Amino acid sequence: MAKSQATFMKKQLEKNRQKKKEDKAQRKQERKDNPGSSDLDSMMAYVNEFGEITSTPPVVNPNQNKPK
Repeated sequence: MAKSQATFMKKQLEKNRQKKKEDKAQRKQERKDNPGSSDLDSMMAYVNEFGEITSTPPVVNPNQNKPK
């Protein structure tokens, strides 16, 4: 009986490995078909005057930076 159990486990492990391999190939194909936005502008983050992270660049006021 031990031999048949060992054979069954080997088959199950091989089946699981094959399923993982197929899933990985499917995810790889999906990433290839639908590439994400990888341009530099979409990756940029800005910090506003309150210290909050935003996705829009700050508005530069030319009068604000001049010393008196």
